[in-house]
Amino acid sequence: MTNKKAKVLLNWSGGKDSALTLYKLQQSEEYEVKCLLTSISQRYQRISMHGVRTELLDRQVESIGKPLVKMEIPDMPSMEIYEETMRNTLSSLKKEGITASVFGDIFLEDLRTYRQNKLAELDLVGVFPLWKQSTDLLIREFLDLGFKTITTCVNEKYLDKSFVGREIDEDFIKDLPSGVDPCGENGEFHTFVYDGPIFSKPVDFEKGEVVLRKYEAPKSKDESDQCFSKEKEDPSTYGFWYCDLIPV
Repeated sequence: MTNKKAKVLLNWSGGKDSALTLYKLQQSEEYEVKCLLTSISQRYQRISMHGVRTELLDRQVESIGKPLVKMEIPDMPSMEIYEETMRNTLSSLKKEGITASVFGDIFLEDLRTYRQNKLAELDLVGVFPLWKQSTDLLIREFLDLGFKTITTCVNEKYLDKSFVGREIDEDFIKDLPSGVDPCGENGEFHTFVYDGPIFSKPVDFEKGEVVLRKYEAPKSKDESDQCFSKEKEDPSTYGFWYCDLIPV
């Protein structure tokens, strides 16, 4: 008798952690990935936090060969708006047979607890294939598998302008300052994956403008606030360097 795979959605940022997570799910006998779910800036039509154009996201997902659900959210949404949007989206997907939501989180305990509690309200479960694994080993596994990725956003609190728009390779890892996680798990940097074993063909782009954007710190932490480390006090403003990627 063949065990039936659980139907799951993967929270897809377009970056390296979600790409490695999808690879591991595809090797699994437990899960069937029915769709990818991506948060999109309603105003700018870019992947939340990563700043990648939705046209590149579409090309990326087309190469992967999975259905994509875009969840549009306003800029700097309140907790109430964010949670209502997520709840409505997940409720709709649950009707299609989804039983679990998969994340590429590695070691942020409070974020994992938040996700699990919100999913439980909808009678869904959270799955975390990368949980508690060494980020040093994960980034090297990612590279050894043949994935190709570029940084699209770096937090100026941790990294300077020179780190944005760079390919992640051994030199990038060696150049990271002490205390910066090699997977950017504290929100130090975000990426766009354009080639690797989950793709039927590479996603073509060219690098565009590099800009610094400043934001007011949120009054409370929510699950989209991954730009800070676990310090007791956050600055009143924070900035990110973005490298625009242009479809070709």
